Amino acid sequence: MLSALLDHGHDVRSLSRRGAVPTLGVLAEAAGYEQRRNELYSWDGMKRGSEPFLVIQHTLLGEGRLDFGGARHRLRVGQTMLVTMPHAHRYWLERGGHWEYFWFILSGREALRMAREVLAVAGPVLQPPQDGAAQLAGACHALLTRAMTPAQASVLGYQALAILHDTAFSKAKPQGALPPEMTRVLSHVEANLGGDLRVDALAQVAGLSRAHFVRRFAAEMGVPPSDHVFARRMDRVERLLTASEMKAAEIARATGFADANYLAKAFRRHRGMSPMEFRALRDEAV
Repeated sequence: MLSALLDHGHDVRSLSRRGAVPTLGVLAEAAGYEQRRNELYSWDGMKRGSEPFLVIQHTLLGEGRLDFGGARHRLRVGQTMLVTMPHAHRYWLERGGHWEYFWFILSGREALRMAREVLAVAGPVLQPPQDGAAQLAGACHALLTRAMTPAQASVLGYQALAILHDTAFSKAKPQGALPPEMTRVLSHVEANLGGDLRVDALAQVAGLSRAHFVRRFAAEMGVPPSDHVFARRMDRVERLLTASEMKAAEIARATGFADANYLAKAFRRHRGMSPMEFRALRDEAV
């Protein structure tokens, strides 16, 4: 499947306009196979419009760079980058460098939900197994070469996300394999997103000292407890903005924020827009 893409050669194809088929949870908007060599190539995740979408980009030759939330990554051969927009990141080609890759642009609520799950577990750089990378290449080749309906393209977009989802979670420790004190804390967090989830309170739930709890949690989950709580609260906020008509103040109380202003500041750091702007995108899509 990779050889078919290589034989086809460099190409870019637009497939569907964002929002054109709002009932599709995964909408394949575009795909491409490109080579950048010794040229200016840089994308800022906060300067690509306000409507949410995601990019999957797999490196075939050379190397790209990614600054994601302040962490620097080298995008090497065999690695796949996953980023959502808008978000505070930038990916680029170093001066004098060479980067050959294929990519997808996807949108839709299910696409973004799956992307957030992958990012929460594995971050923005993944290394799918050889057969997974070949399937990604095959999906890209099909999107570039075949005549298909938006729904048929959606299946290929979902396949690409499913491969990354499998890659992320194949290395993640299942919750049932966690020590009982960590499982207890995770359950407590999910049941009390509107309550007191300070580190000291979570340490008490775990039955550990604060310092020991922070070390154990980070070792088991890959992130500090405060980051996990924030991510779970943001996920709940987005779900309430999408699936309910609750006011910002009500959502703030339900997700542990002091008031609507504090929620708005936290949400803007997370998403690059206000909660109401995020909800407006939902309303435009229906």
